[in-house]
Amino acid sequence: MNADVRQRLARLRAEIEKHNYQYYVLDAPLVPDAEYDRLFRELQALEAQYPDLATPDSPTRRVGGKPLDGFLPVRHAVPMLSIRTETDISDAGAITFDARVRRELGPGETATPIEYACELKFDGLAINLRYEQGVLVQAATRGDGETGEDVTQNVRTIHRIPLHLKGCEAKVLEVRGEVYMSRRDFQRYNEQQREHDLPTLVNPRNGAAGSIRQLDPVLAARRPLSFFAYGLGEVRGWELPETHGAVLDALSKMGVPVSGERAVVRGADGLVAFHRRIAAQRDSLPFDIDGVVYKVNHLALQAQLGFVTREPRWACAHKYPAEEQMTVVRDIEIQVGRTGKLTPVARLEPVFVGGTTVSNATLHNEGETRRKDVRVGDTVIVRRAGDVIPEVVGVVLDPSIPQDERKEDGRFDLFKLLKGKCPVCDSAIVREEGEADWRCTGGLYCPAQRKQALLHFASRRAMDIEGLGDKLVEQLVEGGIVQTPADLYTLGMSALADLERMGEKSAHNLIDAIAGSKRPALARFIYALGIRNVGETTAKDLARHFADMDNLIAADTDRLQLVPDVGPVVAQSIRAFFDEPHNRDVVAQLLKQGVQPQHTGTAAEVLPMSGKTFVLTGTLGSMSRDEAKERLEKLGAKVSGSVSKKTGYVVAGTEAGSKLDKAQELNVAVLDEQAFLRMLEENSQKLAG
Repeated sequence: MNADVRQRLARLRAEIEKHNYQYYVLDAPLVPDAEYDRLFRELQALEAQYPDLATPDSPTRRVGGKPLDGFLPVRHAVPMLSIRTETDISDAGAITFDARVRRELGPGETATPIEYACELKFDGLAINLRYEQGVLVQAATRGDGETGEDVTQNVRTIHRIPLHLKGCEAKVLEVRGEVYMSRRDFQRYNEQQREHDLPTLVNPRNGAAGSIRQLDPVLAARRPLSFFAYGLGEVRGWELPETHGAVLDALSKMGVPVSGERAVVRGADGLVAFHRRIAAQRDSLPFDIDGVVYKVNHLALQAQLGFVTREPRWACAHKYPAEEQMTVVRDIEIQVGRTGKLTPVARLEPVFVGGTTVSNATLHNEGETRRKDVRVGDTVIVRRAGDVIPEVVGVVLDPSIPQDERKEDGRFDLFKLLKGKCPVCDSAIVREEGEADWRCTGGLYCPAQRKQALLHFASRRAMDIEGLGDKLVEQLVEGGIVQTPADLYTLGMSALADLERMGEKSAHNLIDAIAGSKRPALARFIYALGIRNVGETTAKDLARHFADMDNLIAADTDRLQLVPDVGPVVAQSIRAFFDEPHNRDVVAQLLKQGVQPQHTGTAAEVLPMSGKTFVLTGTLGSMSRDEAKERLEKLGAKVSGSVSKKTGYVVAGTEAGSKLDKAQELNVAVLDEQAFLRMLEENSQKLAG
């Protein structure tokens, strides 16, 4: 029995690690998330049942262990030394390094150009990974170079770091590299934190360092960290290749992530070309770098060059312009985004940062501005990395000014600053319970939201005005031709004739499409208004319940909450929208222009599948999921994204995932595709009859 269990455990661990590598390193997953979760749960269950068969390299170790009281010191067998930095960001920095190496080696070794390995200088936290017989046994920070901290529990939560090396059983192989946070993951994490009005990370570098030094590994596991290897520490029982480039190639074959942005070049010209190439790519890289690193490629020459004052003579870092600088806040203004979000923006004393001059930087929202306690006149740190909008990451306080002099009443108050009105259209501003952002309520009227409102209004699932796309809306708005959706219904040939790429035929087609949209279903019309938190399903529920626009506009929050699945937040969004006179005026203008929302009675009167909730999972051969959803909703059914006790049916196509498991667990009825099609046909006949 134990032999069978051992074999199954080994297969599960190998398969899960293969999927981890495909997902986290290659960004090419082989299986759906549900299948991965199923394998992982099986492994967890078996290890819980047979704890003596658990191994230190099991993927289950990645979820984090118990919180620590502190980090234990780790003495590095081979010191983790820093390298010299060439601060001259011009070509001269590379030329100077090459000249120094040639001088140290002497004429006997420099008859031909020196061969160098060139890499990126990642902006994260240096880590030493110790593998014994191919298994990760310890991870430690650099510390002072001689002694670091044991952060093994936290490093195990980083899926890009292999727990077992492929094809390597060396007695000891220490891999050195950088733990970092990609720009996308950093932005996504901070956006999620801001949505919940929680503290954000200052920058990706601090995010990586702070995550690795969390005493609770479960918290560390929530931070999206990555890793690239760039060298070795102690090595026993593994034959070193002849060059540094070959070392990195060998590590990559073992499953250790190594950046593809590296090259082997010759002489100063090769170094200069690499520095320039990466400088041109810097903004498009998915992670932060603050320079590149040059290393003499041949390990024998590295040994010959040796060290000076604890820095290797055979390597150096060549910097780029800093991505963080200090400047002064001259003013704080409020911008209105395309969706009505109000964003505080710091107007700055212009400063050169990240390769460009910056005079504005986002403060994101009121909560973030308060947490950082940014005020007019403050000296602040401004960050610009890649194509990310410049942001204020912190205040540099004057130590000569006592902290208690920064009074509470001086803190940023967006509502007070704007006197409760949108700075663009003078509509009321609101912030829903649990939300971090203030928003303008004048969605149909506000000039700042005009393009977004028109595009949403005309979209296929709303008023379905074919031909009214991004470029045309931009021309209509910027030309002052259309200010609200109601203006679309007054467009004539003369207004459209002079627009770019708008011939007579296209103009006629657009006018016909607009005219053809005048009798939308009430649900589509409600959805087209762009009321916050009102999606297609909620719009259909509102249409069924209220039957016409007058009833909906007049409904208070209590009446609104009588509608299925409309809670306090959605009710407040609807009420705030219709409480704004500008929005009511636009609706009135639409009706005056001949738009007549259609309603056919209550759901109970005409729709045979009213009150039934469906969940779709897997792939259907006869139709797309959107088509299936549309057919169900036309028959009165509701389509949900998750399975619960209230679910009536789960429709399971091929490759059905965890939703099918949940349905079986809750004894919810499951329909295969054929049974689903029969049900649709039967109820369609009822509706027709």
